[in-house]
Amino acid sequence: MTAIGDKRWRAIHQAMRSGWVCAFVGLLAAPAQAAGDLVLIPDAGLLIALLLLFALLVVPVQVLVFKPIFRILDEREERTNGTRERARKLERDAQAILERYESSVREVREESERERRAALERARGESQQATGGARAESEREIERARAQIGAEYEAARNALRSQSQELARQAASRVLGRAL
Repeated sequence: MTAIGDKRWRAIHQAMRSGWVCAFVGLLAAPAQAAGDLVLIPDAGLLIALLLLFALLVVPVQVLVFKPIFRILDEREERTNGTRERARKLERDAQAILERYESSVREVREESERERRAALERARGESQQATGGARAESEREIERARAQIGAEYEAARNALRSQSQELARQAASRVLGRAL
């Protein structure tokens, strides 16, 4: 035997010896009476009968009770683990779908922003073009009005000049007392 096997054998032998000693002492001891009818050491025949009955019932209880219960508990654990794994898979799938959704929303926002900017640039160009056209038309109108005002100014000036000369003649003829 190896050293470890030898140690185990000694430990088992020691435990068996202690167990036999305890059993022997228990059987030899006189039945102790506590307060009232409480028996601390049971009758040996009854104890042996109960031990035999226990030993006989271990196998049927094992087959009829413990094995089905352990089988059901194992099946339950397998179902629980399977359900947890399906839940993790669903969570991963949901996360992937959420990421695709967020990505598509981001792309749509970027595209709409580009379209908005393009529309804004077109509107600015059209506005500048319309403003430039209106500005050119107003400058032409101003030039026409200046030309017309200039012509009217010259006409009024010529009219005032001729009238001033006429008035100057009349004033001079009155001052001089004779016709010029």
